[in-house]
Amino acid sequence: MNKVILASGNVGKLRELQEILIGLPFELVPQPKTVEYEVEETGTTFIENAIIKARHASALSGLPVIADDSGLVIESLNGEPGIKTARYAGVGCSPQDNMDLILKKLKPFDEKEQRKATFVCALVYMRNADDPLPVVAVGQWHGAITREKHGDEGFGYDPVFWDFEHNMTAAQMPKDLKTKLSHRGKACRKLEKKLSRLWDK
Repeated sequence: MNKVILASGNVGKLRELQEILIGLPFELVPQPKTVEYEVEETGTTFIENAIIKARHASALSGLPVIADDSGLVIESLNGEPGIKTARYAGVGCSPQDNMDLILKKLKPFDEKEQRKATFVCALVYMRNADDPLPVVAVGQWHGAITREKHGDEGFGYDPVFWDFEHNMTAAQMPKDLKTKLSHRGKACRKLEKKLSRLWDK
């Protein structure tokens, strides 16, 4: 079976994608854990950064690649933290540092409308490093930022991301519900549909 590299060393991300893409005629494998696979994300959008990672991994491996870039967008903060979501509080910062900074910056905003936030995931499939027509899928999860943390599940900003439909944070959700609602889950399912059509041609 042909192999496709996932441009990430994140085991959870690999497992989630493998489960959704299981019906497609390739094996999704993680990129090697070597320094050469690390690449500076110089794009200004999630899609640009996903393409940068995919192109880099494909050039090194000679294989097709799936890459993602994801983050949190808050309207009242002019789109921050955006592409800097993982390092919002600075290089080497912890998820706790990032959440504390978000809560501090949003302190002046009282209304839920002012605390609206969207998780975004951009997934890109590139056939090779010079692919001029990468397959792109974007998933979004709309909610708001709470005033304090709730829940112990998940990671990153999950304890402060509120889902209006289910009246709980992402960190309070059962895993299967979060997978269904999440930006990454939605992007994965969109990518699966697009790749299915690609292989059916």
